[in-house]
Amino acid sequence: MTHLKKKKDRDTTFSKPLFRSPFYDFFAAQETEGHWYNWNGYKSPTILSDEELEYFSIRSTCSVFDITPLNKYRIVGSQAEEFLNKLTVRNVAKQNVATVKYTLWCDQEGFVIDDGTLFRISDNDFRLCSQEKHLPWLIDTSHGFDVEIIDESKHVCGISLQGPTSASILRLLGVNGIDDLKPFHLFQTKISNIPIMISRTGFTGDLGYEIFLKNNAANKFIERVWNAGTNHGLTAIGYNALNMARIEAGFIVANIDFISSDHAIRPNRCRRPDDLGLGWLVDLNKGFFNGKKAILNSKLEDSAAFKIYALEIDGKEPAEGSIIYYNKKDEVGSVTSAIWSPMAKKSIALAQLKLGSSNSKMENLWVEIYSLKELQYHKLMKKVSIVKPPFINLARRSACPPSNC
Repeated sequence: MTHLKKKKDRDTTFSKPLFRSPFYDFFAAQETEGHWYNWNGYKSPTILSDEELEYFSIRSTCSVFDITPLNKYRIVGSQAEEFLNKLTVRNVAKQNVATVKYTLWCDQEGFVIDDGTLFRISDNDFRLCSQEKHLPWLIDTSHGFDVEIIDESKHVCGISLQGPTSASILRLLGVNGIDDLKPFHLFQTKISNIPIMISRTGFTGDLGYEIFLKNNAANKFIERVWNAGTNHGLTAIGYNALNMARIEAGFIVANIDFISSDHAIRPNRCRRPDDLGLGWLVDLNKGFFNGKKAILNSKLEDSAAFKIYALEIDGKEPAEGSIIYYNKKDEVGSVTSAIWSPMAKKSIALAQLKLGSSNSKMENLWVEIYSLKELQYHKLMKKVSIVKPPFINLARRSACPPSNC
């Protein structure tokens, strides 16, 4: 049996007290480094023990990450599907029960407000998860629809199990049907008599699952999971390790890789789905949805807007926040996320670039990096190549059934 030790209260490092997830005591008990940050008003870990070991648990064994701070909205009612078809860019009528879809929602100008995952639990019952808070926007959009919107964020907690041994741990927990669960599908079951909803989803580009349950069962549930993972390398992780994996997967984050329209101060900072490489999500053949007309009009324009690109960069120096130049002199954009990828063995990045329709500019890009050596910064110009994400492609992510390891 795992016994959770108490940790000293360290909330004094924040300007105001933060909420604690129902899993907080468990994750604090794994802490040796003690790096925490404010995620949606919750005290959440960036590093618990060792960032490198936490990352490799995602790729080699299994990681557990607390996703409780996600915003979770339950949307129910006879017109829930119609409402979500107006709110989001995908055709919700095409989404089957017991599936999960990645989606976007836009303002009336077609600019992206946020992205998230939409869980269809039954015909008229959905859960929408997002990084940012959007309850007022959802309520405003729901006028005229027979629908109820419930903010579950403070009442439903969750964990993400990611890595090659994640399925084996769930088998040990007695989760029947895990071998038949396909990517972006979900089902409801019980673990040790605790009702849960489990989906084959995640933010790592790896085999993995997200599990949601009521707060009052959190302590019992996480102990069962931790004990089952003892011989499968289960490791508690913070955000830094997850962030490395999500960059390798080519996933973007609102207000890091792009500014959401409700945070942008200047209109030219807003982005439409095509600018984010997510135009494939937009179903222009369905009926009216927020931003449809503006998105249609933008496709008819010869737009020279900034767009998100995946990059490989020569060398090993970190490039986050660096400026990108065409022909080493004309500024064309900046890096938004960057790491040295342990899996790809390359320096990789996501960047916003303004290249227009000129293919020639794509062949002569350079990044300006300032590297600290012997207490002095040295300017380096490194060659940049535009590539198609993801940076890594793991067969186990979509394997069904997943391997037993």
